[in-house]
Amino acid sequence: MDMFDYIQEMEDRRDTTKLGGGEKRIEAQHNRGKLTARERIDCLLDDETFVELNPFIQYRGDAFQASVAPGEGVVTGYGKIHGRLVFLFAQDFTVFGGALGEMHAQKIAKVMDLAAENGAPIIGLNDSGGARIQEGVLSLDGYGHVFYRNAIYSGVIPQISVIMGPCAGGAVYSPAITDFVFMVEKTSQMFITGPKVIESVTGAKINAEDLGGAKVHSRVSGNAHFTAKTEEEVISEVRRLIEFLPSNFEEHALTLEPKEKRPIQERINELIDLVPVDGTKVYDVRKVIKKIIDDEEFMEVQPMFAKNIVIGFGRIEGSTVGIVANNPKMMAGGLDINSSDKCSRFIRFCDCFNIPLITFEDVSGFIPGVQQEHGGIIRHGAKILYAYSEATVPKITVILRKAFGGAYVALNSKAIGADLVFAWPNAEIAVMGPEGAATIIYAKEIRESHDPEETRKQKIADYRKRFANPYVAAANGMVDDVIDPRDTRKSLIQGLEILKKKKKQLPKKKHGNMPL
Repeated sequence: MDMFDYIQEMEDRRDTTKLGGGEKRIEAQHNRGKLTARERIDCLLDDETFVELNPFIQYRGDAFQASVAPGEGVVTGYGKIHGRLVFLFAQDFTVFGGALGEMHAQKIAKVMDLAAENGAPIIGLNDSGGARIQEGVLSLDGYGHVFYRNAIYSGVIPQISVIMGPCAGGAVYSPAITDFVFMVEKTSQMFITGPKVIESVTGAKINAEDLGGAKVHSRVSGNAHFTAKTEEEVISEVRRLIEFLPSNFEEHALTLEPKEKRPIQERINELIDLVPVDGTKVYDVRKVIKKIIDDEEFMEVQPMFAKNIVIGFGRIEGSTVGIVANNPKMMAGGLDINSSDKCSRFIRFCDCFNIPLITFEDVSGFIPGVQQEHGGIIRHGAKILYAYSEATVPKITVILRKAFGGAYVALNSKAIGADLVFAWPNAEIAVMGPEGAATIIYAKEIRESHDPEETRKQKIADYRKRFANPYVAAANGMVDDVIDPRDTRKSLIQGLEILKKKKKQLPKKKHGNMPL
């Protein structure tokens, strides 16, 4: 054999690997409305930037022939998104249903190590039937190596999971540890135990989609952060998210010039009408957010879960910011168990990756009720306090309307580390709403008066004037300035500018013990 023969042999082996499980299985994948692993990679990465790693890895035992599991059922490598380096793995469902074995896991672990060592995001395209049963405990050990890296690289590099088929059993814990989970509607599922097992153990009948489909995880469990109708749309959203993020914890997100350059002195007159002065009237806080950020481009995270709080990414003067906002359109913007979990984890992600936090506050308090109390609202609500207190990135709060009770304290108040707090002139900041406070404080006077209802109204007005306004808080240093709503963007630009070089060190310790 001469060199060209060896080269031809190499290319033949590579072609076999690229074909995965073969034409019939590729056709079956397409018939399910799904792309193959390599087609997904082509959609995700910039053209002609993918470099594959370890294509010739093989199972080490005798149970299978190498030709049966080309590439070990997973494609790994690196490439670029918007010109920036990312590492990835894509499970190949055409090879043993993407089942994970020892060497499959080793390929994933290797590419995760490379991502961490080179300070670049890791993206996992998951499409797997679970552990490769024939390999027994070696498969379970393989999962452990992946989970371990998910945990120790958390906060080091962004980790993104894209569920593009089944993800069952222990396999779901890797996406659960990662920062963001994307799901494709109707073709992807996540569950610990499948429908058949549930039926055999409990007798309950349920199909895979109703048990662990995208709709369930985006609306009910909160396990999924983003969903879309097709694989192409989901992958497009992954590319969009990457643009908002830095590559690692030592960097900042890239500054992107807004399409429409707005002068800093610009007043946003629409804000006057978007937020009703009457605290009992509802509005959608997303409209407020979009008026303030660049180009009205807001990438909302978990939009269908815990709708009483809105979280997501936007830009101000080209720089990425993380936004947390109460939404009075749902549950009067109050905080409950799910919204506490939702915003706490988002706050911690932003802090991990040097993304300034902006909080738009209009909160009536923590939601009362037996179900919430018994469900652990104390523990869950404490997560918000913990996350904001621990965060060292620039933190700015804008009180749009109401800020009552413990929820006021929790949502980035001065006491727990806010750098700047602004309030609109109509803001009400108090232990509770004027209606409730006046009714309690002046209960005897109201009860004994000739016209209890009129007296009650007078006392509420008196309480609002004396206590429930931004100037009491401002007089005591808890509000830095009371601003014209139309100048909100200007105040945020100025605030972010002076906080650019903020440096704050927490007390030396191994790690804290967040209430989980």
